[in-house]
Amino acid sequence: MLKKNIVHLTSVHPRYDVRIFHKECCSLVKAGFSVSLVVADGKGDGVQNNVSVFDVGQPSGRFNRVFQITEQVYQKACEIDGDTYHLHDPELIHIGLKLKRLGKTVIFDAHEDVPKQLLGKHYLNKLVRWGLSKAFDIYESWACKHFDAIVTATPFIRDKFLLINPVTIDINNFPILGELVSVANNWNQKRNYVCYVGGIASIRGIRELVNAMEKVTGKARLQLCGEFSEKDVELEVKKYAGWEYVDELGWQGRQGVKNTLGMSKAGLVTLHPTINYIDALPVKMFEYMSAGIPVIASNFPLWSEIIESNKCGLCVDPLNTGEIAKAIIFLVSNPIQSEQMGENGKTAIQSRYNWGIEEKKLLDLYKSLI
Repeated sequence: MLKKNIVHLTSVHPRYDVRIFHKECCSLVKAGFSVSLVVADGKGDGVQNNVSVFDVGQPSGRFNRVFQITEQVYQKACEIDGDTYHLHDPELIHIGLKLKRLGKTVIFDAHEDVPKQLLGKHYLNKLVRWGLSKAFDIYESWACKHFDAIVTATPFIRDKFLLINPVTIDINNFPILGELVSVANNWNQKRNYVCYVGGIASIRGIRELVNAMEKVTGKARLQLCGEFSEKDVELEVKKYAGWEYVDELGWQGRQGVKNTLGMSKAGLVTLHPTINYIDALPVKMFEYMSAGIPVIASNFPLWSEIIESNKCGLCVDPLNTGEIAKAIIFLVSNPIQSEQMGENGKTAIQSRYNWGIEEKKLLDLYKSLI
């Protein structure tokens, strides 16, 4: 009998996470699998898009999440009694080892390079950072050898895991074709808006973005879609002069994101040059491209190669507010060039950077395991 009951597990991500739910789970359902998703958000059980969602309750803090919620995720995973389990958080690795001992097929989805991420946590003592990073690297390498497959979010992370487990494949978080293309995507109907979509934090460049808006001096407004993760940073930037030119939209669902992109003339992804961002492939960059708007991105070599080779935006020093402001002013002031950049980006998505290509890789992996 074919193993067709798939269970995705997360104790961190929201139930409708774009990568986990809208892409991986929904693609597996479409391919004929029975799919369940275990989450920890306190919103209860339910069924959405034929995916059965099971909630183990919202954690009360980091300690509770790591030690108690993960055990509840494991108990629910056993209760569901699936054939294949797909883990999405590093803290669930030990659950994967338990499920392997029960004879289950286990896939670990490495969204990030955690040892590198730990090295970038500058609020920790340098020696502590190094020690935690090294310890997790050893644990991760040992544990992931026992899994049936490793899925990674970027080719860079894939290359690391190939040295650990030969059954490793990158499933990039590229956009679903047509999902964010607005019917009102007529350049003449757009407003002088630029947008940022995603988590809002100092390391993601919010200070520089708001300060850049002061230098833009009213030539454009920033549409800010997302939630602040640092209360002190939120209070700080709202006192900047540039905040006058910011529209805080809060968290937006997929339709809200689509509407914002449809009205904007550029999308911003000016993340700081930290160890865990330089080799990343930020989904927001590709979503801007898929919506047909030019990208203003950090001038990291990998990002610059994508944007410059496809002529779909401008790369700037993310720490230089003057460069960010200059790029914004250029794109809102030169609609012909901006529209062409947007079209170039959309063409690149249609030919190379889209979920349809990644979906096939995901399904081929599952079929090979089955």
